[in-house]
Amino acid sequence: MLYIIGLGLADEKDISVKGLEIVKRAERVYLEAYTAILLVEKGQLEAFYGRPVIVATRETVESSSDEILDGADKADVAFLVVGDPFSATTHADLLLRARALSIPTRTLPNASILTAVGATGLSLYTFGQTVSLVFFTPSWRPASFYDRLAENARVGLHSLVLLDIKVREPDLAMLARGKIVYEAPRYMSASVAARQMIEVEEGVGPDDDMGRDAVEGRSEGVCTRGKLAVAVARLGSEGQKVVAGTLEQIASDEVERELGKPLHSLVLVGRRMHEVEMEALMDCAVDKTGWEETWRKEYNG
Repeated sequence: MLYIIGLGLADEKDISVKGLEIVKRAERVYLEAYTAILLVEKGQLEAFYGRPVIVATRETVESSSDEILDGADKADVAFLVVGDPFSATTHADLLLRARALSIPTRTLPNASILTAVGATGLSLYTFGQTVSLVFFTPSWRPASFYDRLAENARVGLHSLVLLDIKVREPDLAMLARGKIVYEAPRYMSASVAARQMIEVEEGVGPDDDMGRDAVEGRSEGVCTRGKLAVAVARLGSEGQKVVAGTLEQIASDEVERELGKPLHSLVLVGRRMHEVEMEALMDCAVDKTGWEETWRKEYNG
């Protein structure tokens, strides 16, 4: 059987008891290592599981899934996913490939950022579409995420923004020379995300020419500097951080330093934020008075 097992968000101990039992008896154990990361190294997982773990890169999962599925109809194979198995569509594709080969499958869910974000005090009932934000480059600054944020904003819903992870990205300059060299891993911070969102709203960039085409027809005041947002870092771990403030405050170097190491996510707050939600985040606010005043003026309803 192919077991697709959620690991939760923080460390080796977040796996469920059922999941751990399966890992210990499986013939092979794979760790998906590109849609998210745990806050511990692979060696710490192996020490806790008492067995080796094979890292599955994006290329392995998306282009060489036969390697993972080989023999899974005759023995147990465990495929480990940080968070919950189906927070990323890649894993649904792996499940469908297994079914096409008549390999029995079973899924074990776990905590995901999609639900753990409720620990901020924001109600999961008032979240809209989740969006992803990628690193901008001088020549590529996609703004399609803005449309989804605008749709959520129109009905007053919160928007969870998942931030880019660059793992095993080829160095294009070296690739052009016929050499495969991977860049160092990069993880987008909530502060970088806030800066990029403001840039798209304001239509600025290199030579003030960034987004005139990219944001044409998109200036709806969704990501203005004064919009309320909540940044989270390492949610679910003992060292988790939550910072609430305006997008401009979240974009600051001070907040970036306070949030610290990855992984980060960002929530753009919807106007239907309840008073209970506002108060739950008060202690995390950069400016407590400003946080409440902005809510009472623009978000109460």
